[in-house]
Amino acid sequence: MRKTTTIGLDIAKRVFQVHGVDADGNIMVQKQLSRKDVLNWFAELPSCLVGIEACATSTYWAREIEKVGHVVKLIPPAYVKPYVRRQKNDRADAAAICEAVSRPSMRFVAIKTVEQQEIQVLHRARELLVGQRVQTVNALRAHLAEFGLVFPLGNIGVAQAVAAVEEQSSSLVPPFAVKVLLSLVKQFGGIKEEIRELEKQMQQWHRSNNESRRLAGIPGIGTVTATAIIGAIGNGKQFKSGREFSAWIGLVPKQNSSGGKERLGRISKRGNAQLRTLLVVGATAMLKGSRRDKVPGGTWFRQLLLRKTPRVATVALANKMARVAWVVLAKGETYRDFAVEAAVAA
Repeated sequence: MRKTTTIGLDIAKRVFQVHGVDADGNIMVQKQLSRKDVLNWFAELPSCLVGIEACATSTYWAREIEKVGHVVKLIPPAYVKPYVRRQKNDRADAAAICEAVSRPSMRFVAIKTVEQQEIQVLHRARELLVGQRVQTVNALRAHLAEFGLVFPLGNIGVAQAVAAVEEQSSSLVPPFAVKVLLSLVKQFGGIKEEIRELEKQMQQWHRSNNESRRLAGIPGIGTVTATAIIGAIGNGKQFKSGREFSAWIGLVPKQNSSGGKERLGRISKRGNAQLRTLLVVGATAMLKGSRRDKVPGGTWFRQLLLRKTPRVATVALANKMARVAWVVLAKGETYRDFAVEAAVAA
């Protein structure tokens, strides 16, 4: 008797499409399921391979379907698209997922744990509030500039703008406009307080997680970057090497090679933009003063600065930091500065 061995599941908010085949590729099932029936249907099905596109809510469904005895693989949507035949619809998407998950060379996305998701929620919320803080400050500056009040860039200028509104020290701004701007100042203060509270929660989570604390021992990686890496990749064992991890972040050169001749361009900027930004910012901070001697491979970095521009050097350092972070996570090691150890030994 033939049985279903591989299933492509196209998930949505309420209606899910199933496409199942047997070991020979013959179609065994094509049907729609409502959200409430999904887990019951899979619970009655013999164990099989289930493919799902890595999209919103996919991690939740992957964990739940694994609990009822199936093997679940998450596939990047870009890798599913080549298998879609002609028109795009739910049935075609489910069939494409079913085909893609059976390919031996397919790459998959690691299923996140609940712990990873909770720290990612914290990061996304903080990121949203930081954006709102920037928007509020820009609006306040722009409105004051319309009345001839221009302030310096940075935190000093923001403090001066807020003080000008709260103290009503300038006669250039009419009273009615001051009342409106006070609401922006109040909103700015509230957002700052919320960000501060989220950062306290991030610190508490960081202290309770051994992997995050070990990552923070790498020069240029602080609490925010360490917790973001844990939230994104967990233990990092889904990557075969540090280079594969840095390529996933988008920190390796883009290739345009042909005929045996290699041509490398700028970094690809693919993958996780948040981690790429945090690592480059951390590498940039290592340019200052005595920090240059503390970077991973300090001599290499100083020599690189003599040959390349600071930005190119910091991106290269960010690449190295990503590789070191992968080793610390995947190998369970602690960062050691070999130059310092050699100097102490001498």
